[in-house]
Amino acid sequence: MALSFAVVASSSSIMCKAINANNHSHLQDLSYIKRAALISDKSAGFTSPHPNFGCVIVTPSAEVVGEGYLYAQGTKPAEVLAVETAGERCRGATAYLNMEPGDCHGDDTAVSAFVQAGITRAVIGMRHPLQHLRGNAIRALRSQGLQVDVLGEDMQSKLVEEARKACLLVNLPFVHRAASRVPFSVLKYAMTLDGKIAASSGHAAWISSKLSRNRVFELRGRSDAIIVGGNTVRRDSKYHEHHLCPFGNKLADPRLTARHGGGHMPIRIVLSQSLDLPEEANLWDLSDVSTVVVTQRGARRSFQRYLASKGVEVVEFDILNPRDVMEYFHDRGYLSILWECGGTLAASAISSGVIHKVFAFVAPKIIGGKNAPSPVGELGMVEMSQALDLIDVCFEQIGPDMLISGFLQPIPDLTPTIPSEDETFAIDPTVAPFETSIIFFYKTWDLYGAFSNFSPHPIQMPDEDGNYVTWFSVEHYYQANKFIGVSNPLAQDCIDKIKSAKSPEEAARMGRLTQRRHPHLVRSDWESVKIDVMYRALKCKFSIYPHLNSMLLSTAGSVLVEASPHDLFWGGGRDGEGLNYLGRLLMKLRSEFLGESSAASENTCIAL
Repeated sequence: MALSFAVVASSSSIMCKAINANNHSHLQDLSYIKRAALISDKSAGFTSPHPNFGCVIVTPSAEVVGEGYLYAQGTKPAEVLAVETAGERCRGATAYLNMEPGDCHGDDTAVSAFVQAGITRAVIGMRHPLQHLRGNAIRALRSQGLQVDVLGEDMQSKLVEEARKACLLVNLPFVHRAASRVPFSVLKYAMTLDGKIAASSGHAAWISSKLSRNRVFELRGRSDAIIVGGNTVRRDSKYHEHHLCPFGNKLADPRLTARHGGGHMPIRIVLSQSLDLPEEANLWDLSDVSTVVVTQRGARRSFQRYLASKGVEVVEFDILNPRDVMEYFHDRGYLSILWECGGTLAASAISSGVIHKVFAFVAPKIIGGKNAPSPVGELGMVEMSQALDLIDVCFEQIGPDMLISGFLQPIPDLTPTIPSEDETFAIDPTVAPFETSIIFFYKTWDLYGAFSNFSPHPIQMPDEDGNYVTWFSVEHYYQANKFIGVSNPLAQDCIDKIKSAKSPEEAARMGRLTQRRHPHLVRSDWESVKIDVMYRALKCKFSIYPHLNSMLLSTAGSVLVEASPHDLFWGGGRDGEGLNYLGRLLMKLRSEFLGESSAASENTCIAL
């Protein structure tokens, strides 16, 4: 009996050690996933919009040997950067990803990087939010023999849910875009202890502390756009016009910039039904960032022309309401919007269901005033039981102020729509996600995103001397060509900066800003040659990448439309009023490639 008891005791000890080892390994997995989510957030505030990808590579001995994050859409993937850092130490290692790779260009870059490097296991925080990409990389990795564990599916526990939530939060704007037709919207305001966002006179500078204002600049830098209402513009401009600062200068009306010294700058959006706006405002200064004014159709045509003369874009709606406006900017590809409006517009946005999160900075001040404005106007509620409760409320002290934040709407749950491995196209392989007669493309993450100028496909094009030069994308080449041949050192400097821009978005921003600020640097024949410049770049792109050529040829019989609602030259516009020159050029190329293919086939038949 003693021997038997000893054997049992020994077996129990071994089992306990195994359980402890598994628990330790499980906790390590969750720790590295959280690390991947944290790393992915490093790109926020540089180039937007784009999803946030992070990757951590860990050896069997729990040594972190490689890390990487996606800087922007069109730059080197996080997985590739991590593999390059780890080198040979990838053999037998585990890769931790906050989100499933989104190889939407037919390249399978991330999957190939793992397979070639010898990664044997991948732990993924969440599947890709976009339906046409969801599960693709997971299936591809598993088909290559890698063990793939997905949080919430292959790994389940309370701690797993916490780690998965961290992955959701870092890509919340992207998740919301996948789940709805509006961008992720945050309402931000600063108020006194007695709930006032300004004095009765309209003066609001400054309610919160400098530390709080720095946090606001950070929030702006992480957003695609900032929204204010006409009342805010009128009130601030009117007050600053008649009041002087202590040094005798007029107080500057708001610029709504991120003020972070570089990187991504969100556009400014002004919502005004009547268009009763001041002629002089910093928002009409487009030297650093553009402004879009959204109004009701027919409002103050003369002022619309005035804004247009300043370069301000005006967008009209038949009926101006926040949901329609947000759906429009969703179609423009925006992921996140920061609302810094007054109480009237804030109430309208909340009632329309487009506000997802609230950031309220509460300053330890009391100003009083019967007519002093409050952060949210009339919502039609008459009982406290009707009040809207925030979800996942957080409290943070920032200097003397208190920041209270929380969600007005729950985080979308994508789990019920996740397909199994065998589900995709299993029921009906002929079902296509889009109407076959018209194929729309715009952002690089779309199903036909590779048709975009911003897709990460370098091209080689001859320069003025006939030497071939590599450009990171078609957009890089196109923007630089605006200044080629101009005998001005500033033009060459601009070309060099565009050429070395880290992402297509940055190249586009540089080219457009220079064109707007220094129109004399733009080549005199640009308007007559820009279509040919684009055509030559596209022909190169779709000639040197076989999978892109196949994708283009597969659309035969369909109309290709660049679904930009605001670019009326290259895109199709909101209601099909655009010229759609990008779609036209792609269809022209498709016809040429099909003709070449047909001719080659005929020659083959003759030879036989």
